[in-house]
Amino acid sequence: MIGRPEPLGGTTRHSFVHVVIPPGRSSSAHFHKLSEETYYGLLGRGRVEIDDVRRWLQPHDACLIVPGEVHQIFNDGTVDLEFLAVSAPAWVPEDTYPVDRTRTGNEHR
Repeated sequence: MIGRPEPLGGTTRHSFVHVVIPPGRSSSAHFHKLSEETYYGLLGRGRVEIDDVRRWLQPHDACLIVPGEVHQIFNDGTVDLEFLAVSAPAWVPEDTYPVDRTRTGNEHR
């Protein structure tokens, strides 16, 4: 990862990470108030849910997630899902807000 913490480069305007999600696993549902993210597929095929809209991420596809959009990515396949994630401004843990997907509406906005 290239990111905000000094050992990772101390970036403030963007962060960059290579993400690997094993088969049958997923990220947690969450949103960011400040950062927008772009995912770029490298290997495998993942299901991305953004504000309850389903999209697919596969090699050479990109997906934009803007601040406030609840998102989660799933690996429903049989091989590792690998993608690049770029966040601007640089991602910090304090800008990640977990969401309980069993709730309805946009209470987080």
